[in-house]
Amino acid sequence: MLQPPAETSPLIAAIDLGSNSFHMVLARTSNGEMRILERLGEKVQLAAGITEDRQLTEEAMQRGLDCLRRFAQLVNHLPDGAVRIVGTNALREARNRAEFIRRAEEILSHQVEVISGREEARLIYLGVSHTFPGAAGKRLVVDIGGGSTEFIIGQDFESLLRESLQMGCVSFTQRYFRDGKITAARYAQAYTAARLELMGIEHGLRRLGWQEAVGASGTIRAVGLAIKGGGHGNGEVNAEGLAWLKRRLIKLGEVERIDLDGVKPDRRSIFPAGLAILEAVFDALELTRMTHSEGALREGVLYDLVGRHHHEDVRERTLGSLMERYHVDTEQAARVEAKALEAFDQVAEAWGLDQEWHRELLAWAARVHEVGLDIAHYHYHKHGAYLIEHSDLPGFSRQDQQMLALLVRGHRRNIPKQKFEELTSEGTQLTRLCVLLRFAILFHHIRGPQQAPTCLLSASDNSLDIAFPEGWLASNPLTQADFVQEAEWLKRIDFTLSIR
Repeated sequence: MLQPPAETSPLIAAIDLGSNSFHMVLARTSNGEMRILERLGEKVQLAAGITEDRQLTEEAMQRGLDCLRRFAQLVNHLPDGAVRIVGTNALREARNRAEFIRRAEEILSHQVEVISGREEARLIYLGVSHTFPGAAGKRLVVDIGGGSTEFIIGQDFESLLRESLQMGCVSFTQRYFRDGKITAARYAQAYTAARLELMGIEHGLRRLGWQEAVGASGTIRAVGLAIKGGGHGNGEVNAEGLAWLKRRLIKLGEVERIDLDGVKPDRRSIFPAGLAILEAVFDALELTRMTHSEGALREGVLYDLVGRHHHEDVRERTLGSLMERYHVDTEQAARVEAKALEAFDQVAEAWGLDQEWHRELLAWAARVHEVGLDIAHYHYHKHGAYLIEHSDLPGFSRQDQQMLALLVRGHRRNIPKQKFEELTSEGTQLTRLCVLLRFAILFHHIRGPQQAPTCLLSASDNSLDIAFPEGWLASNPLTQADFVQEAEWLKRIDFTLSIR
């Protein structure tokens, strides 16, 4: 859920709920600089606890929650906005993720977001670009996680291309090495499956090109160290070392017999799958060498938080690009936003809209409520909602996009109140934001810079009273008719709108 930056807190924290491991980083910020104070990480293997019907088992949930109880002591006291908790592929896949998220939030006292694969890729690149020196030019970053693998090409601090594939060292272990046996046939199956996944993106990656390749995961680090231990490199991953390591694993035959430099005991079971994926990446992208960066997703989350502290919010750029792409009337959007926020400020206290994200979400919905017009005028509010919910919007979690999409969906005609209540415990507040958005849009139904009067709004639980200047409605019969019709629409959700 949207959270404002905690500008008064010098401490910030990021928690990465990965498919293989959970990680936490605590840092202190001062004058835009960041110093890491604490790093914690535990193997949880959440992805290994997802059943065939995509349900997280209770056992897997408990492993994760036990880990979070150990993290909680360091973050419970921090204010909202100073902590960002992101869930990745395992939580994207699990149909019962809402139950795990509810229990996790009770432990941590902070919101948990589930981010898309491409948002994960953006944050990984941000973490790498701030912590890895690198050379000039474009950089390819690869992160092999427990359930997905991310690919990013970027330059300096900006990612240019972001992709996420459904292959990871835990999920591939479950499919090809579940019993711990390592054979040439099984390894070939895992390698081939990875190559098939890569076919959809390898051409686009190679076409854009890069000057250096960087790995940003524990799997790639472990492979590099194992290759170094075998005398085939200095910690980087190279083609010769990969070939040697594959032969060595197949000769060992069982994960329990893996005893390689850099491969910790808790990584042995997932190591063959990770190696097969990495070899497939090398072959598909014709790589010869890959170095390793310590910075990855959690560091990227921290730097994203620091950017929000200093008003360098990627979400603003994202919505600006969305408006440009779908030819939004920016002048009309600005008029609606200004009127919506003017109304918000009058009723926020009465309606319990006391979180900064309430105001922020309303402003953003006002800006993008007409994106669907570029598709078709008929049902454009539904087209807009679909675009917002299903597009890759850097900086936004899935919950953020769903809430924003619901406001756009509900800005005209029927308000899908049940969907509001199903989505979030904030359903009542979200419905009230929708009412304010509809008010602002109706007020500016007649487009143009005409002088708009100031209205006085008063609100109670399920009602809104709007007082127009004396005689104004009589002089503007179309607007009056709009608001009379609006009162009828709102009756359907047991809401009373009165105008005078």
